[in-house]
Amino acid sequence: MAEEQQETSAERAKRKAGGYHMGGVESVISVEQVVAQTRAIAEEVPIEKLAALANNDPFVEIKDLKAGYGKMEILHDLNLQVAKGQSLCLIGPNGAGKSTILHSIYGFTNIFSGSIEIGPADNRQNVTKLSPNQKLMKAGIAYILQDKSIFPDMTVEENLWMGGFLMDTPTKAREAAERVFAKYDRLAQRRTHKAKVLSGGERRLLEISRALVMDPEVLLVDEPSIGLEPRFIDMVFEILDDLQHGEGKTIIMVEQNAKKGLEFADIGYVLVSGELAIAGKGDELLENPEVGRLFLGG
Repeated sequence: MAEEQQETSAERAKRKAGGYHMGGVESVISVEQVVAQTRAIAEEVPIEKLAALANNDPFVEIKDLKAGYGKMEILHDLNLQVAKGQSLCLIGPNGAGKSTILHSIYGFTNIFSGSIEIGPADNRQNVTKLSPNQKLMKAGIAYILQDKSIFPDMTVEENLWMGGFLMDTPTKAREAAERVFAKYDRLAQRRTHKAKVLSGGERRLLEISRALVMDPEVLLVDEPSIGLEPRFIDMVFEILDDLQHGEGKTIIMVEQNAKKGLEFADIGYVLVSGELAIAGKGDELLENPEVGRLFLGG
């Protein structure tokens, strides 16, 4: 009888075993297995397909990029294209190089070869070797960090002022902060509160809003849903949707909640071991059974 009970418990545990990041599957899939199986379904992705997904008019373009940290190469001849006002979600197993793409665009990695270009075809900037400050000032690229980037002992207002640290005068930073407060009443009501007392969703809103102080054109968003309750996740994605479709921001996102990210994004890239494995429209990847099995819990 005890053996039968143990077997039942084991079966129950097996049924409840989690897949990669979300959803239930029959057995746990290790990161190594996900990497191997992602390689197995990888496709040849011609540059023409990337261009078509970006409406043949890329605003952000990465060409044959090799990049990494120190002497370690993480990205291998990576190509990427996103049109102005589009959104791209990067998914893949741990160690695939997703955040390294954001880091490379913003200037946090060593670039061994290749290029990163920003802007319309008639006014394209090669930003490959610019510093993060130069990329924010000259190319309008802002990075919204993964988590806990606010200054907890500063007020909400002071945190926003910090977002304008590259502006010519503190007055301009304050004026920009007021424009953010006018847009987000939730923050305006808490302008004098210490940031550490905000809810998780409010802190994420503050992180996004601080990046908006410099009025960037390109937003690099690292794990917008990380550590948030479902109601706050919906709020954050509604904010990002407004920034894309209401203000024309171009968004490149890393999101471990692959289903949520692909539901949001116009384009999805699946990465593995620093290379592009699959590229397609977000809704097409949601319908791809292999992507679903490996990343969507389906």
